[in-house]
Parts: sequence; C-alpha cells; structure tokens
Amino acid sequence: MNFKNTRQIYLFFFIALFLCNCQNKQGIDTSQIKLDLKIERFDQELSALKASDLTSEIPPLEKKYTPFYSDFIEGMVNAGSNSDTGYYANMRLILQNKDFNELKTEVSRTFKDMNQEEEALTNAFKRVKYFYPQKKIPQLISFFSGFAVQVPIGENYIGIGLDMFLGAQSKFYPALRPGIPQYISRRFTPENITPRVMETFVREDLFPEPRLQHNLLERMIYNGKVFYFMQTIMPDTPDSLLINYTSEQQQWAEKYESGIWGYFLENNLLYESDYMKIQKFLTEAPFTPGIGDGNQSAPKLALYSGWQIVKSYMERNPKISIPALMKDEDYQSILNKSHYKPK
Repeated sequence: MNFKNTRQIYLFFFIALFLCNCQNKQGIDTSQIKLDLKIERFDQELSALKASDLTSEIPPLEKKYTPFYSDFIEGMVNAGSNSDTGYYANMRLILQNKDFNELKTEVSRTFKDMNQEEEALTNAFKRVKYFYPQKKIPQLISFFSGFAVQVPIGENYIGIGLDMFLGAQSKFYPALRPGIPQYISRRFTPENITPRVMETFVREDLFPEPRLQHNLLERMIYNGKVFYFMQTIMPDTPDSLLINYTSEQQQWAEKYESGIWGYFLENNLLYESDYMKIQKFLTEAPFTPGIGDGNQSAPKLALYSGWQIVKSYMERNPKISIPALMKDEDYQSILNKSHYKPK
C-alpha cells in the first residue's frame, strides 16, 4: 500500500475520532431547538418618555411590560403605586433629575444594542431546553433603576439592570461605596450579563436551594451542582466568570485546592450546621478570613470545593444524566461516589 495514502487514511481516522470524542464529551445538540429570544429594551422606552406627555405615554408602556412595570415603579425607583395617578408627578421628577439623565446617557452609550448578549443567552437557554424541553423561558427585560438591583426575577421575567453592568471603571461606581464595595462593583461589566442572568435563573427558577439544608456539605454540593449546570449550559465561559472570581482568585483556588479540602476535613467542618461558623466559606467577600497569607485567598471556598466534588462525581459516573444529578439530594452519596481527593 502507498505510504502516503496510508498516512492520509490514518490522519482522517484520527481527525474523525477527535471530532467524535468532542461531540460525545459535550453531548449537546441544540440545532433542532427553536428559540426566538429577544431582550426587551425597557431602558430605551423609559428614556424616550417625555415628562409632559406621561398620561398618554405610560399606559401602553405599563400594559406592554406587566407585571415588570409595577415591580419597577414601586419596588425599584419608589415612584409610588401605579394604581394611583398621583405617581405621575413622581415620575416627572425622576425623568427630569440630573443624575437620572447622566445615567441614561451612560447606559445608552454602553449598550447601543444587545445583539451579543442575545446570542449568548439564546445559546444558554437552548441548552436549558435540551435538558428540560417543557421549561418556559422567561421574558428578558433590560432597564436601569439607579443601582437598585442587578438581576431581579419576577413573574415570567428576568430583569437586566444595565446600570450595574457598565464596566468596572464606570465613573458611577466609586460613589456607591461602602454600600456596594469595590470587590462587588468590579463585576459590573458587560461580560457578566449572561452568567449572572443564567445564575439567577438556575438558582431562583430551575433549582431553588432546598430549605432542609443544614450542614456545610449539603450547601457545598448544592452550589457545586449549580455551577456544574452553569458550566454545561455555558461551556465557553471561563470558570472564574461563572463563580465570580478574579483571575488571581481562580489561580489561588486551583493552586491550593488540596489544602482547602484538607482545611475543611481537619477542622471537622463538613457536618457543621452552625451557620455562624460556616458562613465565611459561603458568602461574598474580598477573601476568606483565616485562610492564606496576606488576604490573598479566594472567597466562597465551600462553593469552589463543592463544584470540584461534583465535577469529580460526574467524571467517575458518566452514565448519570444532568437531570438526574440536579434532582439528587443525597449529598453524602455524591461525595462518596466522587472519590474526591485533590492532590
């Protein structure tokens, strides 16, 4: 046989095998899933309102965005109840406010369109539909509220507070401290829109945290499943963006993964149910107090470890489906079958 032809055959074989393995590894084909997802630009429609014409312009806006509109008016900008026409006077004050108009200009300049976000969110929600075909996808509504809330979720909608995604260097954020510290506002970037929307949807709609969770292990595994699912529906998103770490924090967690796990074991923390003793491993912070040198440690270390446990579990049990994983609340069994022993 001709060597050249043989080499080409082998090359073709290995390429085909590689592509096959990649497809099997991902195992998700969304090409047949139809999803017409659009971000409704309430922020633009709000910006277009004329203070002199509110009685004619607000009713159709209210009708279009019910029930989000009442949540926005009453809960976010505190303009009063929209059942009382007296709130029009409050809306006029808001629309004529200097700070409101500066923020409106910045939001408009930063988000001329949201095509990129629509594409990313469409891909993520298609993957949700792959696993849960009957799941209703919420309406996505962009807005700005003077930094009241970033990603609210309500009846059949998820809001995207664009004023809290302007970019870490936005001139507005330093003025928010100490109410919103820098380690939080650094995440207020456009690239965070898709992961934060999807995290809200996963945590609040798809898989709300069980009320019966008591000890650290249960909280670790629950959060680990959340991040594993997010990674599955957003496979091209860096781990650091999914868990909201800086690149340095991500590197620190990866470097000291074994030490983190050892700390939990040595201090008998896995079955600790006193929240005051375990909250520092679960909540947002610039670092984890008492771990690492010079405040360089990553925060939320229980969430990070839980994620690694779930990864190990799924790697060792490839026949388990995503829906089966997410439904399983036998956290001890997941830990046991993960054989998690970081080196």
